[in-house]
Amino acid sequence: MRKSILAGAVILSSMTAAFATNGDNLIGLTPASRAMGGIGVGMPVGAADAIFRNPAWMANYDGFNVSFGGILFMPTVKAYSKMDFSFMGGPTLQTRGYVKSAADTFLVPEIGIVHKLNNKVAVGIGAFGVSGMGVDYRNKDPMLSQMHTTFQFMRMIPAVAVKVNEMITLSGALHIAWGSLDIGALMCANPLNPDTCWNAGGGQAQDLGLGFQLGASFNIGGMAYAGITYQSPVSMTYKRVFDSNDDGVLEDMKLQQPQELAFGFGITPTDNLKVGVDLRWIDWSGADGYGDFNWKNQWVFGLGAEFKPTPKLALRAGWNYGKTPIKSKNIQDPTAGLNNIPNFAAPFPDYNVEWFNLVGFPAISEHHLTLGIGYQVSQNFSVEFSYVRAFEKKVETKAAGGAVMVGAKNAQNSLSVGLNWKF
Repeated sequence: MRKSILAGAVILSSMTAAFATNGDNLIGLTPASRAMGGIGVGMPVGAADAIFRNPAWMANYDGFNVSFGGILFMPTVKAYSKMDFSFMGGPTLQTRGYVKSAADTFLVPEIGIVHKLNNKVAVGIGAFGVSGMGVDYRNKDPMLSQMHTTFQFMRMIPAVAVKVNEMITLSGALHIAWGSLDIGALMCANPLNPDTCWNAGGGQAQDLGLGFQLGASFNIGGMAYAGITYQSPVSMTYKRVFDSNDDGVLEDMKLQQPQELAFGFGITPTDNLKVGVDLRWIDWSGADGYGDFNWKNQWVFGLGAEFKPTPKLALRAGWNYGKTPIKSKNIQDPTAGLNNIPNFAAPFPDYNVEWFNLVGFPAISEHHLTLGIGYQVSQNFSVEFSYVRAFEKKVETKAAGGAVMVGAKNAQNSLSVGLNWKF
């Protein structure tokens, strides 16, 4: 086998990952949005949420609004690997079933401020953790290459919304992105000989990037709503993070958060009930890095509802679905189809790309059940909570008739809290 077969986990683990569950994106940021299936493009669900999801809705909120909170994200990530070396007189090596990553708790912060300057203009600024992950297979199983990674991706977003008339609002935002990446793994030229192994990690790397967002909202008499928004790609390059071929030269990793187009609509059939639907397209295949690792584009569907049994209490529920951008595959020859990854010296076979996806970055969750509650404590203060369950998803890729195999399982629980003030 080529030297990269055992090394497979490392590179795509560097390819960001997600607190999130639509690829490497959170389904939503604030507790209100997360409790309602991640909606917020087609109808307003909160002042702070509007900054990120669709800034045009900022104009719906009077006064000076401040929100801060966070998400406690608890994934259960597992990996399996098998390699049969009988063709060269060696043993069959495999993990002891699915092995659980030790990285199982993350904290994601958020803060947002929205101020309505006058009847026409609203401005806002927010800072949000939108992507990130770590996997930790150190001292777990040698078949998983001792891989351990951490990735964080945050956006600081200044935004403005301008009312064209009572029905239409237009908006624009600047996305100032910060990313941090650390990769560590043991790679081996000969998986059967530990003397041929090296630590390929280069330590933590950081970068800044810029993007923009455009949005529009439509308020039809305060009973029906619609919205559309576009987010541009954000290019990042993490310097000197990985040594793919044991030549002592640490190579860069290019990643581009993909462009997105989203639209949605909502209705308020009664004063105490609102229902919304969002549809979001994510261009994984066209983004540097993700496209190189054969990620497929994704359509994400969000459905959410809020019911107020009393004026102060809001009960929320929703559903979010996005088909995994990483697919199960059957590959005839695990050494075929060399892929040249930008900035990396060593090319990798098709099977190794799938190894990277499933062990290094199993962003494969699809179905999410969302629940939440909000309470207006006083005229100026409210508190919100949400719970999201991403049901377990398994993806497996086989090669050489099953002699070589890699698989991943991913399930997630997350809790979030938000504190909101209005002046």
